[in-house]
Amino acid sequence: MTREIIAILRGVTPDEILPIADVLRAAGIDKIEVPLNSPNAFDSIEKLAAAHGDSALIGAGTVLAPDDVQRVQNVGGALVVSPDCNVDVIAKTKALGMQSFPGVLTPTEAFCALRTGADGLKFFPASLVGPSGLKAMLAVLPNGTKSYAVGGAGPANFKDWFAVGVTGFGIGTAIYKPGDTAQIVARKAAEIVVAYDAGVAE
Repeated sequence: MTREIIAILRGVTPDEILPIADVLRAAGIDKIEVPLNSPNAFDSIEKLAAAHGDSALIGAGTVLAPDDVQRVQNVGGALVVSPDCNVDVIAKTKALGMQSFPGVLTPTEAFCALRTGADGLKFFPASLVGPSGLKAMLAVLPNGTKSYAVGGAGPANFKDWFAVGVTGFGIGTAIYKPGDTAQIVARKAAEIVVAYDAGVAE
């Protein structure tokens, strides 16, 4: 099955990236972002894309400027995730044929992102919206809008989010934090996948 889980590897280094990506892929997670405020992020993305780009969606997070979108594509990335709704970043991402997941928090931002061509919406921080807030927004957003809860969503509450129609999740420290070994990430990823699959089944 295709799991709508985006692994957010904030703080990962190029030396660590491939072993961690390998265990994520083995767990069944095939969407990986390296936030650009990580050490030598473009080097990590380039390594990821070379190793897994043919079978996984690889790219960058915390993308704040159109020039960075171009750099992500230059190193082989195909995914652009932002914490905000920057129409220039969205437009550049789509012009380059990449997937765009901007951060939104309000209906105004959500509709603006969709009109600009976003592939999915990153509700961030999800803890401020909550499942009830997302449910209200999904009622007015176009049918089929992809929604991802990021920041405050995790294995303990996946079921609550699925109950209101969320598409998936972006998972940060619950799956990786600086210093975690591949073995630690493998354990975390396995727990997340079990909780995700249980939520989908209900």
